[in-house]
Amino acid sequence: MLRFKIFASAVPLILAGVFARSELLPGARPCIAVGDTSVQIASAPWHADLHVGFTDDPTAATVRVQIVENAEAADFAVVDDIDSAEGNACEVGAAMRFVAIAAYPSASQPIIYLSQESGADYRIFVRSKTFSARDAAALIVGASGGHARMAAASL
Repeated sequence: MLRFKIFASAVPLILAGVFARSELLPGARPCIAVGDTSVQIASAPWHADLHVGFTDDPTAATVRVQIVENAEAADFAVVDDIDSAEGNACEVGAAMRFVAIAAYPSASQPIIYLSQESGADYRIFVRSKTFSARDAAALIVGASGGHARMAAASL
């Protein structure tokens, strides 16, 4: 009987942990507007239209993203100095796509190699309080539908 009471008292704690992880009231997520479509980092993996993974092995990557040192050399630049999400240009609507960063990449999803080496498919510049370089890389690959393209060799 004591075991049942312990189990019964632990169940609400477990459920609270599960619901807290799924974010009942999600905060602002990194988001970009591309034309009439918005691409946002998904709050939960099952909510994503596209999953992307990251690798440290350039030969395993399907998309290469270079982190550049100045915004002029980038295909995609994120610079913000805001402390709140009020400046968010993305609105949830019919043209919203969600991207999730997979913990374990699979061959069926875009696999991103993020580095500072030239010859990448995309070049990004990130100076942000809300975006990480991984977020920006996931969003730019998500905006392209997960496809690689060769960036112009203008560096």
